[in-house]
Amino acid sequence: MSSEEKTAWIGLVLAIGTYAVYAGIILSQGLATPLADVPYISTLLWTIGVSIVGSIIVQIAVSIVTRDTGKKDRRDKEIYRFGEYFGRWFLIVAALGAMVMAMAEWPYFWIANVIYLGFVLSTVLASVLKIVAYRRGIQSW
Repeated sequence: MSSEEKTAWIGLVLAIGTYAVYAGIILSQGLATPLADVPYISTLLWTIGVSIVGSIIVQIAVSIVTRDTGKKDRRDKEIYRFGEYFGRWFLIVAALGAMVMAMAEWPYFWIANVIYLGFVLSTVLASVLKIVAYRRGIQSW
């Protein structure tokens, strides 16, 4: 397994895990109050921070344990680009949705959560596509 495939797996697991924790905390607080009134900012920032820092730490640890040099070949670069280009669409859709929500003057809670969900779905889709591409190859058009 190449270092890029390991990175995709780490990103996938951390994105799903930290978002599940975030959603669990917010939804549990939402049982007592309306969701738009739940204090979400610190939880959102903590889960994003844990995801970023955790990703860096796990990648360093995996590189040390596997003695991976991290060299990328042409295939690694093509797979990375393929995953990122297609994964970016969720982020674009979320940004457009957040823009419409801001114009309609929705509460900040919903706007922030749509953007966060867009980041998570973008990471998940990009990671899944990269993993599939490493396992089955990229379809040539």
